[in-house]
Amino acid sequence: MSPPKLDAIDLAILATLQREGRITKVALAQRVNLSPTPCWERLKRLEKSGIIAGYRANISLRPLGRITMILMEVTLSSHRQADFDRFESALRERPEVIDCWAVGGGVDYLIRVVAQDVEAYQIFVDSLLEAEIGIDRYYTYIVTKVVKEGTPLPLDVLLSHGASEQG
Repeated sequence: MSPPKLDAIDLAILATLQREGRITKVALAQRVNLSPTPCWERLKRLEKSGIIAGYRANISLRPLGRITMILMEVTLSSHRQADFDRFESALRERPEVIDCWAVGGGVDYLIRVVAQDVEAYQIFVDSLLEAEIGIDRYYTYIVTKVVKEGTPLPLDVLLSHGASEQG
């Protein structure tokens, strides 16, 4: 399936929504130089195509107190599809897991976890190990400082003509 054709107005809509998710439809239409109805139609098309996956608030952890963010590397002991499915299903059920990526290379998964503190994280890990979901090894990295997070996708770079010729 080929990616949908996006023109400059579609990209402007997407870029604006990434920066200002609460913008009104009228303000969005003005920002991208369209009247409200055609802008609304484009927005609905982008949502229906799955390019716009949803809308949500970007919540900062700092005002909530001392929350610990952890990055985990996990390698499974067996690599059959059923093993991956069991592990992924278990992680989808855990609210502490806020991101999980299956990766190629020396480990199977990179996982971003939030916990109240290191002790709560260790309880979380112990529960994963006790669940026998196929973990062979795991490595823990405590995030000490957020340098960059939640940056909007650089659509102009990712979808430029030159990038598609190189990819």
